[in-house]
Amino acid sequence: MNQPRRRSFGPFAIAMALSLLLGFGFARVLSATDDLRANLDLFSQVLYTVQNNYVEKPDNEKLIKGAIDGMLKTLDPHTQFLPKQRAQAMDEQFRANYSGIGVQFDIVDNKIVVLSPIENTPAYRLGIRAGDKIVQVDGKPLKKNLVNEDVFKLLKGPTGSLVEVDIERPGVNDLVHFQIERATIPIESIPYSYMIDPAKGIGYVRIVRFAATTGEELDKAIASLRRQGMKRLLIDLRSNSGGLLNQAVDVLDQLLPAQQRLVYTRGRIESSNSDFYSRERDDKFLDGGIVVLVDHGSASASEIVSGALQDTDRGLVVGINTFGKGLVQNQINLDEGKLLLTVARYYTPSGRCIQRDYTKFEDNADYQADAFKEEIPSDSALATRPKFKTASGRTVYGGGGIYPDVIVHDSAKLTQPEIDMITKRAFFDYANARVQKSGVAKWTPAMLAKGTFTLDDASWSELRGAIQSKGVKMNDSTWTAEKPFVLHQLRIELASQTLGSLERYRIAVEDDTQLAEALRLFPRADALVAAMPRPKPVVKPGSAPAVKPRTTQR
Repeated sequence: MNQPRRRSFGPFAIAMALSLLLGFGFARVLSATDDLRANLDLFSQVLYTVQNNYVEKPDNEKLIKGAIDGMLKTLDPHTQFLPKQRAQAMDEQFRANYSGIGVQFDIVDNKIVVLSPIENTPAYRLGIRAGDKIVQVDGKPLKKNLVNEDVFKLLKGPTGSLVEVDIERPGVNDLVHFQIERATIPIESIPYSYMIDPAKGIGYVRIVRFAATTGEELDKAIASLRRQGMKRLLIDLRSNSGGLLNQAVDVLDQLLPAQQRLVYTRGRIESSNSDFYSRERDDKFLDGGIVVLVDHGSASASEIVSGALQDTDRGLVVGINTFGKGLVQNQINLDEGKLLLTVARYYTPSGRCIQRDYTKFEDNADYQADAFKEEIPSDSALATRPKFKTASGRTVYGGGGIYPDVIVHDSAKLTQPEIDMITKRAFFDYANARVQKSGVAKWTPAMLAKGTFTLDDASWSELRGAIQSKGVKMNDSTWTAEKPFVLHQLRIELASQTLGSLERYRIAVEDDTQLAEALRLFPRADALVAAMPRPKPVVKPGSAPAVKPRTTQR
């Protein structure tokens, strides 16, 4: 069967195409000036010369895409062109679900090792468990040098389609065969929500991204926590790099009184200008104190939420300085990918634009790294940032991320042996073997509680040998010093394999010093909300509703 050939355009054709575009008004569409026309002519001349004279025949596609990337690089670090594959991956990241079998996995010795099945998914219902190693898919051995993208292609697929896997299972001599019907797997924005301090009525929600269902998930989480006695709320936005603007607005709408300005955007064209106000709704959480936990990885939509709660005195922002992204991108779908184009800056209710200066960086990687150089700006740097006032008159800062109300430094850095134990997954196999040998039909949180779960001398010796077998070497004094960490990590792994992700997370954050300090700061958050000025009625023609249709990204 003859396949249509992709046409290869030579230098003359490309140069002529540019000239024709200019001749038929392309430059006028671009609001071109004489200067722009001259530079487009220059580009055409350079391209023609390269095509005819370069030492090797150049790749036209690479030339044009390189020119596009170079052009966009002169604008800002967040305006970029995404080829089709990257565009599809980004779209999936902000969707509410995907279709697959439902396992969290790692690749070890070129095998797909199941870390845990996701609850209420096909893999979970069929009895696939932590420690299972997928070695064949649809009757074929796995390819060499397997990477995550390969696994996604193998295990994901249309809902209702079948995939067959053969599994090595500890303690079983033969391969275990499963035929799995793929199903819709939810991608949660709020994977963890629970009463972190029931005695004080403190609920906790961990928001990891702002995707299509974030507002809806928060609504359900707050309703559930209220039924459990929640009176105050801790919102953890650490390492949340942002997402959809309308979802940040939806989150704020649930936490602030009606007719409160939440955020506004301003750009060069009129359609980029929007003002977002909260609306009347029955399910708002308005009375209890709120603490918002942030760090350098909190960006964009995370900064919209933390900045608005800070400006209105609705919440106490705790942690270290945030990333500093105050630009709004529109997604523009193109034939060969997607253009993320900055169309506006966003401003918090007090008028702050928190975008960090990017003009001094030649490379995007340097711009990204700059946000993580220091936990908070120096006093001299802070003095140069523009100052604003919250609703009650507190001073806040623009121009470089959200500066927290209370600085709480990051947890202590890991030692090298601790880094090695985590990166080499030193506890997984030992925990898996311990679960299989235990004979316990149903594990409970009490069995792994801090202070309750212990090891005898023989178990300690066995665990040390298991860790050393992973290539982590420690002398006796280092081993003794690391025992509290080792026991904590073992409890985390056992919880992951027997109790699920929530119990695993609850154990994991036991030694989170930022979180512990945030919990102690609720009296200050309570005082803020008690004195919080209520917004005056606002009638603003043309202002946006609290939740605007999805038009902007990150």
